[in-house]
Amino acid sequence: MFEQAFKNIDDVLWKDAGCTSELDYTEQTSWLLFLKYLDALEHDKATEAALDGRKYTHILDAPYRWESWAAPKDKSGQIDHNNALTGDDLIQFVNGKLFPYLHGFKAKATGPNTLEYKIGEIFGEIKNRIQSGYNLRDIIDPIDGLRFQSQTEKHELSHLYEAKIKNMGNAGRNGGEYYTPRPLERAIIHVLKPRIGESIYDGASGSCGFLCESYIYLKETNPNLTTAQARILQERTFYGKEKKSLAYVIGVMNMILHGIEAPNIIHTNTLTENLADIQDKDRYDIVEANPPFGGKERKEVQQNFPIRTGETAFLFLQHFIKILKAGGRAGIVIKNTFLSNTDNASVSLRQKLLEECNLHTVLDCPGGTFIGAGVKTVVLFFEKGTKTRKVWFYQLDPGRNMGKTNPLNDADLSDFIDRQRTFAESPKSWSVDVAAIDPKTFDLSVKNPSGGEEIAHRSPQEIMDEIAALDAESAEVLAGIRRLL
Repeated sequence: MFEQAFKNIDDVLWKDAGCTSELDYTEQTSWLLFLKYLDALEHDKATEAALDGRKYTHILDAPYRWESWAAPKDKSGQIDHNNALTGDDLIQFVNGKLFPYLHGFKAKATGPNTLEYKIGEIFGEIKNRIQSGYNLRDIIDPIDGLRFQSQTEKHELSHLYEAKIKNMGNAGRNGGEYYTPRPLERAIIHVLKPRIGESIYDGASGSCGFLCESYIYLKETNPNLTTAQARILQERTFYGKEKKSLAYVIGVMNMILHGIEAPNIIHTNTLTENLADIQDKDRYDIVEANPPFGGKERKEVQQNFPIRTGETAFLFLQHFIKILKAGGRAGIVIKNTFLSNTDNASVSLRQKLLEECNLHTVLDCPGGTFIGAGVKTVVLFFEKGTKTRKVWFYQLDPGRNMGKTNPLNDADLSDFIDRQRTFAESPKSWSVDVAAIDPKTFDLSVKNPSGGEEIAHRSPQEIMDEIAALDAESAEVLAGIRRLL
């Protein structure tokens, strides 16, 4: 039922002049899903209060509740289309009244970790792109049919939402920044082994994939949660920061659909924080992140860091080292060129990492791990507080060329997870003593002593399949342009 509802929503958005890509589809679905979720949450809390003999105070005033403007019901419980807004009336209400009202919650919220603050933040950062009130009505009706009550329903909705996020990977407007392959995130989490009571942080949270997967891991490894442990997971475990408006909204919604009611995600540019201002109370037990790379930060932002560079990922790495608690653990995705670049910032940062942390594992990811990114990456695993003495390298080789139709999967990473537990050596894995590393360059290049990388030659059929897929994408884009003419 849910899958068909999502398909119907996308079909309507595809026809609307204000929505032109998967990014728009996900953004518009997100704010509507959020309001539907909020309606369900308020109904649940009102019912709990009534059972306890308490009076419940609604977050939203009556005219702005889902049941008032989006889906007023008749006596049979069906949408009362005689009283439901549609057409120009609906668009005028949403743009002129609803969004300004919801944005106002940010100013009156008691703090950034409250649901009220999240409401104000979301509706101040995005706008309604749906231009036709009739299309909006056709979207509201199937969303009203979605249910958030049972764990099974939430699980299915979260999977469908994840699929929408994944589809944004090649959707333009840097959509790929929002999506890290979930099998890679799960492998990183299995190495870090988070525990109940530990704080987990992602300072470049995007769609909050790392935090959602960590929540799933902790629930699966602790099947008999106590009430106190469940509250710890809800309120004091997952923390994130995200700079971009759309990613922030999608990340908050993704966490809500996974079961976190009021996610501790802050909409901010992490790199504007001065490292000197970070105190012990600000630090976390675990950092998991795939920070954006290739960006260029302004000079005034670079002043916040002891190693000054315009490369965004290098600034993030300094931030992550600083914000870890002593003994804290991290798994960070970064461009593989970080291991061997000869510029002063890269050399200084490698030295800092080796001297202040135990860089125990480097996972070398093949090309195609990040669909559409065009760069190779590595994952750095380290613990803060002790010097590195030995680094264990693992060269991931799935034995095939990866791409949109043949992405990374959990099985590809199982050997890495198994061998990493004991730092076992194999044709794909080896260890390097830090004493053998050049003290002038601190070069950590991936050089497999078993023979290095082999050139993977694709079969003619694979090449033809990729050409056909690209042609199909081009045809779809051209068809969309023709519709707009």
